[in-house]
Amino acid sequence: MKVEEQETIIQGTPGSPGIAFGPVHVVARGFNAPEVYEIKPEQIPAEKERFKQALEVTKIELDALRHHIENLSGEDDGKIFDAHLMVLEDHTLINKVDKAIENRLQNAEYAFYAVMQTFLEAMRRINDSYLKERAADIDDVCQRVLRNFQLKDKGGDGDRPDHKHILVAYDLTPSDTASIDRNHVQGFATEQGSINSHTVILARSLGIPAIVGLEGAVIDIKTLADCILDGYSGKLILHPTEATVNDYRQRFELRRLARKQLETIRGDKTTTKDGHRITLSANIEFTNELPLVQESGAEGIGLFRTEFYLLEGGEMPGEMAQAEVYTQVAREMSPNQAIIRTLDAGGDKIPAEPLSHPEPNPFLGWRGIRVSLTRRALFKEQLRAILRASAHGKLGIMFPMVSGLREVLEAKEILKTAMDELVEEKVPFDPDIEVGVMIEIPSAALMAGEIAREVDFLSIGTNDLIQYTVAVDRVNPYVAHLYKPTHPAVIRLMEMTVSAARNQGIWTGVCGEMAGDLKILPILVGLGVNELSVGTHILPSIKKAISCLSQSDCAGMMEEVITARSSPDILTLTESMARRCYPELLD
Repeated sequence: MKVEEQETIIQGTPGSPGIAFGPVHVVARGFNAPEVYEIKPEQIPAEKERFKQALEVTKIELDALRHHIENLSGEDDGKIFDAHLMVLEDHTLINKVDKAIENRLQNAEYAFYAVMQTFLEAMRRINDSYLKERAADIDDVCQRVLRNFQLKDKGGDGDRPDHKHILVAYDLTPSDTASIDRNHVQGFATEQGSINSHTVILARSLGIPAIVGLEGAVIDIKTLADCILDGYSGKLILHPTEATVNDYRQRFELRRLARKQLETIRGDKTTTKDGHRITLSANIEFTNELPLVQESGAEGIGLFRTEFYLLEGGEMPGEMAQAEVYTQVAREMSPNQAIIRTLDAGGDKIPAEPLSHPEPNPFLGWRGIRVSLTRRALFKEQLRAILRASAHGKLGIMFPMVSGLREVLEAKEILKTAMDELVEEKVPFDPDIEVGVMIEIPSAALMAGEIAREVDFLSIGTNDLIQYTVAVDRVNPYVAHLYKPTHPAVIRLMEMTVSAARNQGIWTGVCGEMAGDLKILPILVGLGVNELSVGTHILPSIKKAISCLSQSDCAGMMEEVITARSSPDILTLTESMARRCYPELLD
């Protein structure tokens, strides 16, 4: 008789808002958990035989690999696979899996997976570099064995379920998140990650509910367990009761209705209640988000992150291929503006190319405009592509990770060369295309006055500005709590930037996560920023919230904010105003 599972709530950290329902699909490090099902006692010998056959096929594969390597580079290198083969012949391991099949009446692949996962996770949690390297070897063997179960039984790798599910993983990279199949993945939960990681930022941008920091999730949660993922509170509810499901269905419906109500103001201009105009734009990564931009009521694109498109295939697309994508963006956004951010590779993002030596600290290393200025041919090719597309709509160019004036002048010089070449080639483009820079490093904020004389706009990238100002790696769980958007130093640098732009008669935007934070919005309105660029899912709420604020009241509040001595003091001021003006949007 099947035992009824009890409702269990696992508390993590809210990553991306939203509620999702579905069975769990667990992905361990590098490979998926197989399906688990109960077998009958008389099936035990057959399951043990399946396990034995999967091991035999894997041995044959590894032996062939060893011979192949020996032929290519010698006997010593072939011995690398000896350790892998020893795992397959380990009698302790084989006995444990056989016992798991017998005692738990589980299918062979899941019994193998469960035994190996427990062992691997124990090895990974020991702070010993040798054991961690051995864990990687064993991980590789596990993948091969599981694949050989799947190939035999299904005639394919069976890696991705073809039904709607909640993805549970140890961790996901930004590119994993970017390639998630939205038709099947309703939300995801990870053991690792922080709310400020690029993976979670992408999830928010794509509107995928997400939770991070679910310790032990990969081991403790079983594939196919029914669950509810609450991206607002950070709860993953396993085996929910009928009452819990009904409660969450009601919450889901209420939020859907609230969003529908916000859609009634979709076509309105974004204006504070005392008439201060703000342009509200969207952040996107892929052209398939363009319909969402239109549906959200955005007045353009404030940030088109090109690195995901440019590097997803491993190589930079050529000029004409890039121009085709940028032209699509320009045409579909016309007459509104779309700002294309040039390649922002490096750090924890997709690398521009394999490095011969790993950087000791990538976040303070070769990334952003620094990559472009040392790969000038690639940079010019991207600029030429953007310029070509500018003949078909209103585009802007934005340089990332600028640390001072010299980089701005160098980038503009390359842009001038690209323009001169296109004139020579009689290729049409917009000669008045707006050029701006991201202010995301304290040195750039301090130099904003000089930089503002050279460009048409400044856009504050708050994620990195906060990180570099308070010296906190936002994905490091040991210090992530010190990452404070309302840190007085951050607010003062933002105020300096906006003032510098205003003094030069150019506009300032904000395109980081702060732009989509309803509690902090009164500060941005009070600073007098001209443009906000946010994820499409939050855009209607931001538009509604701005319409409830008075710019003069927010500016008055800023007199206290700018002299406040602590982050909590500033947060209290801005949150109080937000709660007075639009409480219904905060709960």
